[in-house]
Amino acid sequence: MVERTPGLSPVRLAIDGVDDGLVVLLAARARLAQLAGRLKAQAGISGRDSRREQRVRQRAELLGGALGLSPGVASGVLGVAIGEACRAQGLETDLDQGGQATTGGMIVPTMQTHTSSVPSAAQSLLRLVPPPKRLAPLLKALPPALQGRLLERAMAKVLAGPLAGDALEFMAGRRLGIEVSDLGLRWVVELQGERLLVVDAPAEATVRGTATDLLLLAGRLEDADTLFFQRRLVLTGDVELGLTARNLLDRLPWEKVPLGLRIALNRGARFAQAARSAYHSQG
Repeated sequence: MVERTPGLSPVRLAIDGVDDGLVVLLAARARLAQLAGRLKAQAGISGRDSRREQRVRQRAELLGGALGLSPGVASGVLGVAIGEACRAQGLETDLDQGGQATTGGMIVPTMQTHTSSVPSAAQSLLRLVPPPKRLAPLLKALPPALQGRLLERAMAKVLAGPLAGDALEFMAGRRLGIEVSDLGLRWVVELQGERLLVVDAPAEATVRGTATDLLLLAGRLEDADTLFFQRRLVLTGDVELGLTARNLLDRLPWEKVPLGLRIALNRGARFAQAARSAYHSQG
């Protein structure tokens, strides 16, 4: 029976968690859309911004394709979200986004002319985002083999340039640990041939940091030297190996990382940073 399939239950539990996260994010987006609608009304702007909607959907298609998701699915989900945003703003809803919408001023510049209520409203929404440590039990439910494959795919995309050259030769036969302290996740990676693989072996050096700080590093919003100096990233074990890996992070050819992945990393890092600031500002 399906219920007795080994490993199926934790995978389904993880899927349920992702589904819940999608609903929470869609609800947060709708509330932000309401806020945008109020700001537009204050500025005397009415109607829908078809150019912005098109850019939003194109960005979703690009990001979806980069992450292995059908561009049509990514665009469709954003189409539903845009329709809900229109409903929240009291605008005509066209879930297929097929008709011509009335164009007005751009929402982004309007958002910059916010009133004093905007920061508190945005922070209230961000405070609904749980800190990473609360997601640890859910992520631990993912089978280690699946975690490893996901990390290998991410490294292959981000490090495609260095892997194609000789920048990672220092990792040949060496094992580097990556520890996400607040999520309770830890992997050991080793360069085998032209691939970085997750291995079941002790690390010679380990880089440890929180999920947010590691994402800030990956998204190029913080540099490695600053994070290590502030002890937000900690290096243990073989110092020479760890420092070489750190220097590589600073020299990564960011422009060669696929555009969709750059967008995802940058936006994810900014969101995580804002959510952490909002969470710590409570009380």
